[in-house]
Amino acid sequence: MKNQVIVICGPTASGKTRLGIELAKKIDGEIVSCDSMQIYKDMTIGTAKPTEEERSEAVHHLVDFVLPSERYSVAEYKKDAENTIEQIIEKNKKPIIVGGTGLYLNSLVYGIDYPNIVTDLNYRQELEEKVNKEGLESLYKEATKIDSKAIEKISPNDKKRILRILEIYHSTGKTKTEIEADSRKNGPKFDYKIFVLNMDREKLYDRINRRVDLMIENGLIEEVKTLLEKYKEFPTAMQGLGYKEVVEYLENKTTKDEMIDKIKQETRRYAKRQITWFKSYKYAIWLDASNNDNVSIILENIRK
Repeated sequence: MKNQVIVICGPTASGKTRLGIELAKKIDGEIVSCDSMQIYKDMTIGTAKPTEEERSEAVHHLVDFVLPSERYSVAEYKKDAENTIEQIIEKNKKPIIVGGTGLYLNSLVYGIDYPNIVTDLNYRQELEEKVNKEGLESLYKEATKIDSKAIEKISPNDKKRILRILEIYHSTGKTKTEIEADSRKNGPKFDYKIFVLNMDREKLYDRINRRVDLMIENGLIEEVKTLLEKYKEFPTAMQGLGYKEVVEYLENKTTKDEMIDKIKQETRRYAKRQITWFKSYKYAIWLDASNNDNVSIILENIRK
Protein backbone atom coordinates (compact mmCIF):
# COMPACT_ATOMS: atom_id res chain seq x y z
CA MET A 1 0.00 0.00 0.00
CA LYS A 2 1.34 3.40 -0.99
CA ASN A 3 1.11 6.26 1.48
CA GLN A 4 -1.64 8.75 0.73
CA VAL A 5 -0.74 12.31 -0.25
CA ILE A 6 -3.39 15.01 -0.69
CA VAL A 7 -3.03 17.48 -3.55
CA ILE A 8 -4.77 20.86 -3.65
CA CYS A 9 -4.22 22.53 -7.01
CA GLY A 10 -6.05 25.01 -9.21
CA PRO A 11 -5.59 28.32 -11.01
CA THR A 12 -3.78 31.25 -9.47
CA ALA A 13 -5.83 33.34 -6.99
CA SER A 14 -8.38 30.57 -6.41
CA GLY A 15 -7.70 30.22 -2.68
CA LYS A 16 -5.37 27.18 -2.55
CA THR A 17 -3.18 28.52 0.26
CA ARG A 18 -6.08 29.14 2.65
CA LEU A 19 -7.73 25.79 1.93
CA GLY A 20 -4.42 23.98 2.43
CA ILE A 21 -3.90 25.64 5.80
CA GLU A 22 -7.43 24.88 7.00
CA LEU A 23 -7.06 21.24 5.95
CA ALA A 24 -3.64 20.96 7.62
CA LYS A 25 -5.16 22.14 10.90
CA LYS A 26 -7.85 19.45 10.69
CA ILE A 27 -5.63 16.46 9.89
CA ASP A 28 -2.32 17.41 11.53
CA GLY A 29 -0.80 18.01 8.14
CA GLU A 30 2.19 19.84 6.71
CA ILE A 31 2.19 21.65 3.39
CA VAL A 32 4.61 21.01 0.53
CA SER A 33 4.55 23.92 -1.90
CA CYS A 34 4.17 23.13 -5.59
CA ASP A 35 4.98 26.56 -7.01
CA SER A 36 7.93 27.27 -9.30
CA MET A 37 8.20 30.91 -8.18
CA GLN A 38 7.66 30.63 -4.43
CA ILE A 39 10.88 28.61 -4.22
CA TYR A 40 12.93 31.81 -4.64
CA LYS A 41 14.30 33.89 -1.79
CA ASP A 42 13.65 37.65 -1.87
CA MET A 43 10.75 37.20 -4.31
CA THR A 44 7.75 37.56 -2.05
CA ILE A 45 5.20 40.07 -3.29
CA GLY A 46 5.04 38.97 -6.92
CA THR A 47 4.86 35.27 -6.05
CA ALA A 48 2.01 35.65 -3.54
CA LYS A 49 3.94 33.59 -1.00
CA PRO A 50 2.21 32.49 2.20
CA THR A 51 2.64 35.26 4.74
CA GLU A 52 4.52 34.80 8.02
CA GLU A 53 1.17 34.59 9.77
CA GLU A 54 -0.04 31.87 7.39
CA ARG A 55 3.20 29.94 7.85
CA SER A 56 2.71 30.10 11.60
CA GLU A 57 -0.69 28.41 11.16
CA ALA A 58 0.75 25.43 9.24
CA VAL A 59 4.26 24.23 8.40
CA HIS A 60 5.20 25.07 4.79
CA HIS A 61 8.03 23.29 2.94
CA LEU A 62 9.87 24.18 -0.30
CA VAL A 63 9.27 27.91 0.02
CA ASP A 64 12.09 30.50 0.14
CA PHE A 65 15.04 28.15 -0.33
CA VAL A 66 16.56 28.88 -3.78
CA LEU A 67 18.51 32.03 -4.67
CA PRO A 68 17.16 33.88 -7.74
CA SER A 69 20.66 33.60 -9.21
CA GLU A 70 20.49 29.78 -9.15
CA ARG A 71 18.98 27.30 -11.56
CA TYR A 72 16.42 24.86 -10.21
CA SER A 73 14.96 22.08 -12.34
CA VAL A 74 11.79 20.00 -12.29
CA ALA A 75 13.98 16.97 -11.57
CA GLU A 76 15.36 18.71 -8.47
CA TYR A 77 11.85 19.63 -7.37
CA LYS A 78 10.64 16.03 -7.68
CA LYS A 79 13.55 14.78 -5.58
CA ASP A 80 13.12 17.49 -2.93
CA ALA A 81 9.34 17.08 -2.79
CA GLU A 82 9.42 13.29 -2.46
CA ASN A 83 12.10 13.49 0.27
CA THR A 84 10.01 16.07 2.11
CA ILE A 85 6.86 13.95 1.81
CA GLU A 86 8.72 10.97 3.30
CA GLN A 87 9.97 13.09 6.20
CA ILE A 88 6.44 14.30 6.94
CA ILE A 89 5.10 10.73 6.89
CA GLU A 90 7.89 9.60 9.23
CA LYS A 91 6.63 12.19 11.74
CA ASN A 92 3.15 10.61 11.48
CA LYS A 93 1.80 13.77 9.90
CA LYS A 94 -0.15 14.13 6.66
CA PRO A 95 1.56 15.60 3.58
CA ILE A 96 -0.50 18.11 1.59
CA ILE A 97 0.78 19.32 -1.79
CA VAL A 98 -0.46 22.86 -2.49
CA GLY A 99 0.22 24.81 -5.66
CA GLY A 100 -0.48 25.46 -9.30
CA THR A 101 2.71 24.64 -11.24
CA GLY A 102 1.60 21.88 -13.58
CA LEU A 103 5.08 20.62 -14.51
CA TYR A 104 6.03 20.20 -10.87
CA LEU A 105 2.78 18.42 -10.09
CA ASN A 106 3.03 16.12 -13.11
CA SER A 107 6.49 15.00 -12.00
CA LEU A 108 4.92 13.72 -8.77
CA VAL A 109 1.51 12.35 -9.74
CA TYR A 110 2.81 10.60 -12.86
CA GLY A 111 6.17 9.64 -11.36
CA ILE A 112 8.12 11.32 -14.15
CA ASP A 113 11.87 10.88 -13.78
CA TYR A 114 13.37 13.74 -15.74
CA PRO A 115 16.90 13.06 -16.98
CA ASN A 116 19.57 15.35 -15.63
CA ILE A 117 20.18 17.39 -18.79
CA VAL A 118 23.16 19.71 -18.52
CA THR A 119 22.43 23.11 -20.04
CA ASP A 120 24.56 23.86 -23.10
CA LEU A 121 25.36 27.49 -22.34
CA ASN A 122 26.67 28.15 -25.86
CA TYR A 123 23.44 26.89 -27.39
CA ARG A 124 21.45 28.90 -24.82
CA GLN A 125 23.36 32.01 -25.94
CA GLU A 126 22.52 31.23 -29.57
CA LEU A 127 18.84 31.02 -28.69
CA GLU A 128 18.97 34.25 -26.70
CA GLU A 129 20.58 36.05 -29.64
CA LYS A 130 17.93 34.68 -31.97
CA VAL A 131 15.20 36.00 -29.67
CA ASN A 132 16.81 39.44 -29.73
CA LYS A 133 17.13 39.46 -33.51
CA GLU A 134 13.96 37.67 -34.66
CA GLY A 135 11.67 37.76 -31.64
CA LEU A 136 10.38 34.93 -29.44
CA GLU A 137 7.75 33.99 -32.03
CA SER A 138 10.43 32.44 -34.28
CA LEU A 139 11.54 30.10 -31.50
CA TYR A 140 7.92 29.31 -30.64
CA LYS A 141 7.38 28.17 -34.26
CA GLU A 142 10.58 26.14 -34.17
CA ALA A 143 9.55 24.46 -30.91
CA THR A 144 6.11 23.72 -32.40
CA LYS A 145 7.71 21.83 -35.29
CA ILE A 146 9.89 19.82 -32.90
CA ASP A 147 7.31 19.00 -30.20
CA SER A 148 3.78 20.09 -31.06
CA LYS A 149 2.27 18.21 -28.10
CA ALA A 150 4.43 19.90 -25.48
CA ILE A 151 3.93 23.35 -27.00
CA GLU A 152 0.13 23.03 -26.65
CA LYS A 153 0.47 23.71 -22.93
CA ILE A 154 2.86 26.63 -23.28
CA SER A 155 2.09 30.30 -23.89
CA PRO A 156 3.76 31.91 -26.95
CA ASN A 157 5.19 34.39 -24.40
CA ASP A 158 6.70 31.74 -22.08
CA LYS A 159 10.34 32.16 -23.08
CA LYS A 160 11.68 29.88 -20.34
CA ARG A 161 9.68 26.81 -21.40
CA ILE A 162 9.99 27.44 -25.14
CA LEU A 163 13.77 27.48 -24.80
CA ARG A 164 13.63 24.35 -22.66
CA ILE A 165 11.87 22.38 -25.41
CA LEU A 166 14.59 23.36 -27.86
CA GLU A 167 17.41 22.69 -25.39
CA ILE A 168 16.13 19.22 -24.50
CA TYR A 169 15.94 18.25 -28.16
CA HIS A 170 19.37 19.74 -28.84
CA SER A 171 20.98 17.87 -25.92
CA THR A 172 19.25 14.47 -26.24
CA GLY A 173 17.89 14.14 -29.77
CA LYS A 174 14.53 13.33 -28.15
CA THR A 175 11.54 15.58 -27.64
CA LYS A 176 10.35 16.58 -24.20
CA THR A 177 7.17 14.55 -24.84
CA GLU A 178 9.18 11.41 -25.72
CA ILE A 179 11.37 11.76 -22.62
CA GLU A 180 8.34 12.18 -20.36
CA ALA A 181 6.66 9.08 -21.86
CA ASP A 182 9.81 7.01 -21.25
CA SER A 183 10.18 8.32 -17.72
CA ARG A 184 6.65 7.45 -16.53
CA LYS A 185 7.26 3.71 -16.58
CA ASN A 186 7.85 3.38 -12.82
CA GLY A 187 4.70 5.28 -11.88
CA PRO A 188 4.10 7.54 -8.86
CA LYS A 189 5.74 6.87 -5.51
CA PHE A 190 2.66 7.79 -3.46
CA ASP A 191 -1.12 7.51 -3.66
CA TYR A 192 -2.08 11.03 -4.71
CA LYS A 193 -5.62 12.25 -4.05
CA ILE A 194 -6.08 15.29 -6.27
CA PHE A 195 -8.51 18.13 -5.58
CA VAL A 196 -8.83 21.02 -8.03
CA LEU A 197 -10.15 24.37 -6.84
CA ASN A 198 -12.09 26.35 -9.41
CA MET A 199 -14.58 29.19 -9.54
CA ASP A 200 -16.72 31.18 -11.93
CA ARG A 201 -14.38 32.59 -14.59
CA GLU A 202 -15.46 36.22 -14.15
CA LYS A 203 -15.03 36.00 -10.37
CA LEU A 204 -11.61 34.45 -10.82
CA TYR A 205 -10.51 37.16 -13.24
CA ASP A 206 -11.75 39.82 -10.85
CA ARG A 207 -9.74 38.26 -8.02
CA ILE A 208 -6.68 38.20 -10.26
CA ASN A 209 -7.07 41.88 -11.19
CA ARG A 210 -7.48 42.88 -7.55
CA ARG A 211 -4.48 40.76 -6.53
CA VAL A 212 -2.26 42.49 -9.10
CA ASP A 213 -3.38 45.93 -7.89
CA LEU A 214 -2.56 44.87 -4.33
CA MET A 215 0.89 43.62 -5.37
CA ILE A 216 1.67 47.02 -6.88
CA GLU A 217 0.38 48.78 -3.76
CA ASN A 218 2.48 46.48 -1.54
CA GLY A 219 5.69 47.34 -3.37
CA LEU A 220 6.22 44.93 -6.28
CA ILE A 221 8.15 47.55 -8.27
CA GLU A 222 10.44 48.22 -5.31
CA GLU A 223 10.92 44.48 -4.81
CA VAL A 224 12.11 44.09 -8.41
CA LYS A 225 14.47 47.07 -8.07
CA THR A 226 16.02 45.48 -4.98
CA LEU A 227 16.43 42.15 -6.77
CA LEU A 228 18.16 43.79 -9.73
CA GLU A 229 20.57 45.52 -7.37
CA LYS A 230 21.26 42.45 -5.23
CA TYR A 231 21.79 39.77 -7.88
CA LYS A 232 23.95 39.88 -11.00
CA GLU A 233 22.08 37.22 -12.94
CA PHE A 234 18.70 35.51 -13.04
CA PRO A 235 18.83 32.23 -15.02
CA THR A 236 15.06 31.78 -14.80
CA ALA A 237 13.68 33.70 -11.82
CA MET A 238 13.12 37.05 -13.52
CA GLN A 239 11.16 35.36 -16.32
CA GLY A 240 8.37 34.83 -13.79
CA LEU A 241 4.96 36.34 -14.39
CA GLY A 242 4.80 39.83 -12.92
CA TYR A 243 8.57 40.21 -12.71
CA LYS A 244 9.49 40.39 -16.38
CA GLU A 245 6.75 42.98 -16.94
CA VAL A 246 8.11 45.19 -14.15
CA VAL A 247 11.61 44.89 -15.64
CA GLU A 248 10.23 46.12 -18.99
CA TYR A 249 8.67 49.08 -17.16
CA LEU A 250 11.94 49.88 -15.36
CA GLU A 251 13.71 49.79 -18.74
CA ASN A 252 11.18 52.38 -20.00
CA LYS A 253 9.75 49.95 -22.54
CA THR A 254 6.22 50.38 -21.18
CA THR A 255 4.30 52.84 -19.03
CA LYS A 256 3.18 51.92 -15.52
CA ASP A 257 -0.44 51.50 -16.62
CA GLU A 258 0.62 49.33 -19.56
CA MET A 259 2.72 47.21 -17.22
CA ILE A 260 -0.17 46.67 -14.80
CA ASP A 261 -2.59 45.83 -17.61
CA LYS A 262 -0.10 43.37 -19.09
CA ILE A 263 0.44 41.60 -15.76
CA LYS A 264 -3.31 41.25 -15.34
CA GLN A 265 -3.81 39.99 -18.87
CA GLU A 266 -0.96 37.49 -18.75
CA THR A 267 -2.09 36.24 -15.31
CA ARG A 268 -5.62 35.68 -16.59
CA ARG A 269 -4.22 33.75 -19.55
CA TYR A 270 -2.04 31.72 -17.21
CA ALA A 271 -5.06 30.85 -15.05
CA LYS A 272 -6.93 29.67 -18.14
CA ARG A 273 -4.02 27.42 -19.14
CA GLN A 274 -3.84 26.04 -15.60
CA ILE A 275 -7.52 25.07 -15.69
CA THR A 276 -6.99 23.30 -19.02
CA TRP A 277 -3.91 21.53 -17.61
CA PHE A 278 -5.70 20.22 -14.52
CA LYS A 279 -8.58 18.89 -16.60
CA SER A 280 -6.17 16.19 -17.77
CA TYR A 281 -6.20 14.62 -14.28
CA LYS A 282 -8.86 11.96 -14.84
CA TYR A 283 -9.43 11.08 -11.18
CA ALA A 284 -9.29 14.59 -9.75
CA ILE A 285 -12.19 15.90 -7.70
CA TRP A 286 -13.20 19.45 -8.61
CA LEU A 287 -14.22 21.82 -5.84
CA ASP A 288 -16.16 25.07 -6.04
CA ALA A 289 -13.82 27.64 -4.49
CA SER A 290 -16.79 29.65 -3.21
CA ASN A 291 -17.96 26.68 -1.10
CA ASN A 292 -17.07 27.17 2.56
CA ASP A 293 -17.26 23.44 3.24
CA ASN A 294 -14.45 22.20 0.99
CA VAL A 295 -12.42 20.87 3.93
CA SER A 296 -15.29 18.55 4.81
CA ILE A 297 -15.60 17.42 1.18
CA ILE A 298 -11.90 16.58 1.07
CA LEU A 299 -12.06 14.70 4.39
CA GLU A 300 -15.03 12.69 3.17
CA ASN A 301 -13.23 11.67 -0.01
CA ILE A 302 -9.87 10.76 1.51
CA ARG A 303 -11.52 8.48 4.05
CA LYS A 304 -13.31 6.38 1.45
